[in-house]
Amino acid sequence: MMAKNIQSLERAAAMLRLLAGGERRLGLSDIASSLELAKGTAHGILRTLQAEGFVEQDPTSGRYQLGAELLRLGNSYLDVHELRARALVWTDDLARSSGESVHLGVLHQQGVLIVHHVFRPDDSRQVLEVGAMQPLHSTALGKVLSAYDPVAHSEVLEIDREAFTPRTVTALRAFEAELDLTRARGWAADVEETWEGVAAVAAPIHDRRRMPVGAIAITGAVERVCDDGKELRAELIAAVRDCARAVSRDLGAGRF
Repeated sequence: MMAKNIQSLERAAAMLRLLAGGERRLGLSDIASSLELAKGTAHGILRTLQAEGFVEQDPTSGRYQLGAELLRLGNSYLDVHELRARALVWTDDLARSSGESVHLGVLHQQGVLIVHHVFRPDDSRQVLEVGAMQPLHSTALGKVLSAYDPVAHSEVLEIDREAFTPRTVTALRAFEAELDLTRARGWAADVEETWEGVAAVAAPIHDRRRMPVGAIAITGAVERVCDDGKELRAELIAAVRDCARAVSRDLGAGRF
């Protein structure tokens, strides 16, 4: 059975498209007649969109136009879209050269949102993790974002830093020391801090304003990614850092 579309959402979407095309500002009557709606119905939808910041009303003329919140959402979509587009070739190369899976993550709602995932280049069965959320405090991606992004840093201090394994660093002072170390060496590690038997190394991506916009990580089984199950392999650290630098350069960041 097909899911029934929600009519008020369809109408709101039609309204936003109408305001996005042609004239910049439209009055209530124009909007209602263009969409063949009763004025009361149109006004109710406009009021809701206005409360959410998607539509703004000109105080003098009473006409409606698109709101700043839509622009903000559009920009964040473009930013992630550009970041992913710039990272595609480099992350493919990194997965091929390292033999491990590669994740690209950004800060989202007090966690790390995976926006791109390249499978480990073998025939093993793997699950695509694009759209998955990872913890901010225990993963290599999360630590990198917390170390370099002031917003992520303030958020990671507020959340309940859960111990997923006996190795997870949860105490504030020890965690801050971990972030200092990350900034000092330019990369972060997660050796069985989030998942038993899994290790990862991540490095930050910067944009043209030198702002941290994401992070790239190599993730794999501890016995493959670490020497003696403890220290991350030096060549993987170098590879993930080179990859993050290459994406940063493509985004317009200067040399670093």
